[in-house]
Amino acid sequence: MQIINFGSMNLDHIYAVPHMILGGETLLSTGLTEAPGGKGLNQSIAVARGGSAIRHAGMLGQGGEPLKACLEESGVDTSLMVPCDAPQGHTVIQVIPSGQNSIIVYGGSNQQLTREHIDHALAATAPGDWVMAQNEISNLDYLLDACAARGLRLVLNASPINDALLQLDFSKVAWLVVNELEAAAIAGCDDPLEAAAKLRARYPETALLLTLGESGSVSWEDGVEVRQAAYPARAVDTTAAGDTFMGYFVAALARGEDRQTAMRLASMASSIAVSRPGAAPSIPVLAEVEAALAAL
Repeated sequence: MQIINFGSMNLDHIYAVPHMILGGETLLSTGLTEAPGGKGLNQSIAVARGGSAIRHAGMLGQGGEPLKACLEESGVDTSLMVPCDAPQGHTVIQVIPSGQNSIIVYGGSNQQLTREHIDHALAATAPGDWVMAQNEISNLDYLLDACAARGLRLVLNASPINDALLQLDFSKVAWLVVNELEAAAIAGCDDPLEAAAKLRARYPETALLLTLGESGSVSWEDGVEVRQAAYPARAVDTTAAGDTFMGYFVAALARGEDRQTAMRLASMASSIAVSRPGAAPSIPVLAEVEAALAAL
């Protein structure tokens, strides 16, 4: 079974700040780090470092060559990547001393994904293959239709939330991956577990993975619930926590691991990632994760 990620790629500009900036405020940053990132790139790297082969089908914009190199250095196949004339997508990230962050995303090249490229990348797939996506790319609705028509298992990270995402038919998704805020926004209620129940009732054929930060994670597939506690970590930067979790989760499922094992690996990988600065650079390799679990 192959994995293809129609993933965003961003140049991350990470500013260390004493607190999240307020409206009208001018704030001096105490540090700046520039690193490869983007939800798609992070998730592809997490899959590769999590022990499974993956092909990244993102759009390479102007100035994005370091992102392609970063993927390849982590063992990601970039043969489906297509260059375009748009500026490379980038982010402005604030990180406060507790490790919490806020992120502004400029789509750039990530919004240049065409239907033709989607069809080209999916041409060599077979029913049961895995596809990953996030809401930082264009033509996401077309990708859902194309995957459903081919019998592919699409894992959608429903982030970031916007009006276009809320119009999607999630019944065409094999796995819907959401955090507390995303679940609440899609379901229309504040309590995350209540929101999850509503989503499961609304899309009974779609498996659901709900990440709850320090409270761990819960997943449901075919009516079976699996819970996983979060592992303790000293948070330095939570930027790639969710991406690391999703990448490790998909990597494990795609190679035949059971769901509990997949969630355990994903939880430990995420806890290691938040203890390090940056997005892609913080994602651990499988040997580190397995060693950390063995040491418990």
